[in-house]
Amino acid sequence: MLILSWNVNGIRAITKKGFLENIESMNPDVLCIQETKAQDHETEKELSDLGDYKLFSNSAEKKGYSSTALLSKISPLSVQNDMGVPEHDSEGRIQCAEYDDFFLVNVYVPNSGQQLDRLDYRKTWDADFLKYLKKLEASKPVIVCGDFNVAHRPIDLKNDKSNYNKTAGYTQVEIDGMDNFLDSGFVDSFRKLHPNEVAYTYWSYRFKSRERNVGWRIDYFLVSPQLMEKVESVDIFSDVYGSDHCPIGLKINI
Repeated sequence: MLILSWNVNGIRAITKKGFLENIESMNPDVLCIQETKAQDHETEKELSDLGDYKLFSNSAEKKGYSSTALLSKISPLSVQNDMGVPEHDSEGRIQCAEYDDFFLVNVYVPNSGQQLDRLDYRKTWDADFLKYLKKLEASKPVIVCGDFNVAHRPIDLKNDKSNYNKTAGYTQVEIDGMDNFLDSGFVDSFRKLHPNEVAYTYWSYRFKSRERNVGWRIDYFLVSPQLMEKVESVDIFSDVYGSDHCPIGLKINI
């Protein structure tokens, strides 16, 4: 089973940049999309050509903002949106698809803001999201994928010293948040399989960052430990363009 995760930075923009062809070529069983920046009907219109998939979407109340979508060739047992905390549930950031052997959670974690004005909120969000994941995990294993908006360790971004505690995505608060996910038992599957590989999933559109490979690894597959032995591979497809993020993929034998 191949699960693909991709922050597309606007579903209407990326479909003009070869997105559908890329998905058909990569042929995932499940596709988790973050930051569609679209309402449900707009997402459905853009993805209508992907006829082999059942589409589920979760749009933000604010138009043109945030929002997620999940496409699955295998019909899930159920799909639920949001974590059930009103403070967090207006931005379309979470989808949970239940399959026979696991829950798959698609997430777009809030950015802490250019001036770190949302950092306190982000700390609360991370804590509440972890509680939500552990509640799911009490009944069956969890795979959670998406844009976590944090580089966890110095290896995960090009310029760690100049960004530390100055830039959203690499503050100690956010690093602590990721530590908490991992300390609770979830496995950063890419880093587990590639402990020393320098690889990024996001590059700013400014300063020719992608051409120079000045990037960040902020997109993850976190996996319940009992599933990790079934993970065959985790890949970062940095040669696939269309967004300021690239897709990541997890193959699992399940």
